[in-house]
Amino acid sequence: MDCSLISALCYCISLYFVIQFVRFIFADADFTLLWACIAGTKPETKLKGLVVWITGASSGIGEELAYQLAGCGSRLVLSARREEELSKVKRHCLECSNLSDQDIFVLPLDLLERTSHEEKTKAVIQHFGKLDILINNAGRSQRSLFLETNVDVYQALMELNFLGTVSLTKQVLPHMTQRGTGSIVTVSSVVGIAGAPLATGYSATKHALQGFFNSLRSELTDFPKILISTVCPGPVVSKIVENSFTEEVGKSVPEAGSQMHKMSTHRCVRLTLVGIANGVQEMWIANQPFLLIYYLWQYAPTWAWSLTNVLGKKRVKNFKAGVDADSAYFTKPKTS
Repeated sequence: MDCSLISALCYCISLYFVIQFVRFIFADADFTLLWACIAGTKPETKLKGLVVWITGASSGIGEELAYQLAGCGSRLVLSARREEELSKVKRHCLECSNLSDQDIFVLPLDLLERTSHEEKTKAVIQHFGKLDILINNAGRSQRSLFLETNVDVYQALMELNFLGTVSLTKQVLPHMTQRGTGSIVTVSSVVGIAGAPLATGYSATKHALQGFFNSLRSELTDFPKILISTVCPGPVVSKIVENSFTEEVGKSVPEAGSQMHKMSTHRCVRLTLVGIANGVQEMWIANQPFLLIYYLWQYAPTWAWSLTNVLGKKRVKNFKAGVDADSAYFTKPKTS
């Protein structure tokens, strides 16, 4: 082969890797999802007119999902425990879209009341005649050290985040298999892929969800038009820390801390909807350095362990010193 041709080939390969490296530095999602943003189907086209059931729709990611889906023209089922807050979300959805009152169904739901899930699902089908997408978003986080945490907290987390989600999915999926189409989208977390200190129970529930839905996806190969998708956000602006479990059930977080370093809820939800519209089975959504951690855990786990231990040590140190644990990667611990 001609030397000039080899040199040109080497140059092109080097340039390609340089471009990908620069893209990665500024990326806030995995490359599959970012490519879908550029070349894929727009949510406004794909999701218009579809019936979408959102759990945890009263605040945070769930609330923003409602607003953006309303803007896409989706018909909505809004569920959470607080009916008054859901009504506020509905009013705002109507104000910012062309939807009518009948296009948004407020349906109070408690994931812990599993015996009610069949009735709630029937109410959705009765109201709209069908359900196209279920977004399992409801759940709670945790901020406590394992050595200080009551086992009841772990039971409460598993009952809510894992079993509650599985129970609702159990009621919805037969409707989708009967129709041969539908999407079940579950909001997991970065800690569903990589462990994190102060969140042993929360991380366990998200790992459980990852394993459950990855296994379920393989059981549904006879239904190629049913999408099973998991969304794995890093730190996102929301009330998740404020509502977290601590070392005892019923004890609240003393201070939620700053959210300056977190990804905006709007951006996270936009990426999520792009992923749903384009059938992405797993979405990694996070600013750096959290996105790097996703890739290390996937492709270089030994390095991931080392980095996680370094960052985890700092996070625990900040937590014990009374510094906002969620900004532990950006904040120095207090000194006396």
